[in-house]
Amino acid sequence: MSEQYGQSPEPVEYPEFLLRLPGGGPRARGRLLTEKGTNGSQKFTVLAGSPARPEVVPSFPERMPSSYRFREQLLAEGAIRESTTWPGWFETVRDIECNSPSAGAEILVGRSANGWTEWKTADGHPLGDFVDHASWGPNRAWLVRGSNVTGIDLVQRMWLPEQRVSLPAARLRQNVMPGVNKDRLRSHVEEDYESAATYNQKLQLVEELHAFLSRMKPGDTVCTISRGRLYVGEIAGTVEQTASDGGRSNLRRPVEWQAHGYPYDELPEELQQKLSAQHDVVDLTLVKPLLDGLGRSDAELATEAEVADGDTSAEIEAITQHRRELELPEPDKDLAEELLVHDVAWLRELRDLLWDERQLVLYGPPGTGKTFLALRLAEFLGGGPEQVKLVQFHPSYAYEDFFEGFRPREDPDTREVAFRLTAGPLRELADLASREGNRHVPHFLIIDEINRANLAKVFGELYFLLEYRNKSVRLTYSGDDFALPPNLFVIGTMNTADRSIALVDAAMRRRFAFVELSPRTEPTSGLLRRWLTEQGLDPEPADLLDALNARIDDADFRIGPSYLMKKGVYREGGLERTWRTKILPLLEEHHYGEGVDVQARYGLDSLRTAGPESAV
Repeated sequence: MSEQYGQSPEPVEYPEFLLRLPGGGPRARGRLLTEKGTNGSQKFTVLAGSPARPEVVPSFPERMPSSYRFREQLLAEGAIRESTTWPGWFETVRDIECNSPSAGAEILVGRSANGWTEWKTADGHPLGDFVDHASWGPNRAWLVRGSNVTGIDLVQRMWLPEQRVSLPAARLRQNVMPGVNKDRLRSHVEEDYESAATYNQKLQLVEELHAFLSRMKPGDTVCTISRGRLYVGEIAGTVEQTASDGGRSNLRRPVEWQAHGYPYDELPEELQQKLSAQHDVVDLTLVKPLLDGLGRSDAELATEAEVADGDTSAEIEAITQHRRELELPEPDKDLAEELLVHDVAWLRELRDLLWDERQLVLYGPPGTGKTFLALRLAEFLGGGPEQVKLVQFHPSYAYEDFFEGFRPREDPDTREVAFRLTAGPLRELADLASREGNRHVPHFLIIDEINRANLAKVFGELYFLLEYRNKSVRLTYSGDDFALPPNLFVIGTMNTADRSIALVDAAMRRRFAFVELSPRTEPTSGLLRRWLTEQGLDPEPADLLDALNARIDDADFRIGPSYLMKKGVYREGGLERTWRTKILPLLEEHHYGEGVDVQARYGLDSLRTAGPESAV
C-alpha cells in the first residue's frame, strides 16, 4: 500500500508469470515488481529469453504509442532480436523493466494487451489476482470528466502529459482504503461533507467515489472529453490519495493514454448517447466494444484476430458484433403488390423518411388504411412482428402509461399489493432494442391515433430525445440515464377527421415527418379499384366512393376505401348495410347542426341516380 495512505509498503514476493504468444506460440516469462513507475503504475520485468512476435498490428503505434516507441527502442538497441531458440520469433536477450504489466505484454505481442489478465501463473491464475484492492472479472469501461474542474481543463494540463486520471475529493478524509465498500464510504461522505453538499449531491458523490476507489481496476478502459475530442486509455494501476492544488485531483490513477483523441462529432451515435450523461464518472461498459474499436479498421481487426488468443479474440468478436450496421431493407415489388400500392417508389420514400427522421406520421381521413400500412411496413422493415409494438393514444393516456410509472402490483409470495415502478410499452421496446445482439435489428413502435393524447404530457422529457437522438436524459421516476436506441423507429397515425393536422404544434412537426394518405391522392385514391380488380368484383363500389368524395367539400372528412374492402360488404345487402351503418353516420357527425339531409345528399340512391359524372 502506498505511503500516502499512512502505511509503509511491505515486501511482496510475487510468483513468476507466463504469457502465451499468439497462435499457440511459446511462452514468455516475467515478474511483477513492487516498485512503481513515473505515473504510479506497478512495474513489470520481462525476463531474458522470452519470445516476442516479430510484427506489430497496424493500429499499435496509435493506440499504444509509449509501448510502440519502447519496443522500437529495444529493437534498435538489440535487446529484442531474432531468436535462435524459436525460429520465426524474436527473443529478449536481457531482463526488460516495463512501466506496467500491460506494457510488458504489448512489447512482446505487438498489439494492445491487458497484462493484468493475459499474464498468468503456471496454474492459470491471472496476475490481477495477486494485486490488493482490485475487483477482478471482465474489464469495464469508464468516462471520467476533467475538462472543467473548478474552471481548469485537467485533461490537457495534467492527465495527458502525466498519464493519469483523477477525481477531486478535497474534503474526503485521508487514508480511505482502495476497495472500500459503499456503506463505509457513505458514512465518510456524510461526516466529511456534512454542510458542504446537499443530500442529492452526497448520493452522487458516493457513487462516483465508490466507482473510482473500488470498482475501477487496472486493465479497464477509461475515456474523457476535452476540446471536442474523446481521449481513450487504459487504467494502469491502483488508486492513490494525495494532496493537490485546490483539491482538484486528490484521487489519482495511472493511465496509458492513446496518442490522439477522436473527434466527438464523428463518434457512433450510441456512444455519444452514453457520453452525454451528466455525471463526473459514468460506467460505459455497455458500449466498451465501440470504444475498443475506435481507430481500428475492419482489416486491422481481422489481422488482430489472426494473432490473438483467448480473451483478446473474444474482445475483437464483440467489437465486430457492435459494428454490424443497422439497415432498413428496400421495399420491393412484392410488398407493393401485397399492399396494392401503385408505385414501389412511394414505399421507398417512406423507408427513406424513416431512415432520415426516425419518426413518421401517416395522416388522413378515416378508412385510408393508415394503421394497416404502418403495421405491415414496420413488419417488413423490422423482419417480423416480434420487432413491432402497437399502442393507441387517448385523451387520458399519460407518461406513466406510455413509458414508466408506479403501478399497484401484487407480490406473488406475500400476496400483498404495493406500488412498484412498472415499464410501459416504449420502455419495454427500447430495452428490447438495446439488448446485446439486437442493436442492428430495426424495432418499431406504432402509435395509433397519436393526436388524441396530450403529447407533451405523454412524452415528458422523452420529447427532447425524439429530436436529439444522440443525447440522453435523466428519467423522472427511476432516475436512470436513458436514450432512445438508434434502432428504434416510431410510426404514428393521425385521423384528420378527429382533429385537424393544423392543430399539431410546431414541436411535433419538427420531430416527425408527415405523409398524407388521402382519397384525393395516390396510393389511396386508386386503392379500392385495384382491390376490386384483384378480387374479381364489380367496380361499382369504387365508382360510388369516388362520387361520394366528390360531394364532400372538406378533404379531412372524405371517406377512405377500407370501409369497402371487407368480405361482408359483398354479401347480399352488404354494401347498403355498410353504407347505412358505417359511412353515413360519419357524415351525420360532420354536418351536425347544419341542417343537411345526409341521406339525400350522400345516400346510395342519390349517388346512383346522379351517375358516374357526379364523381367528376
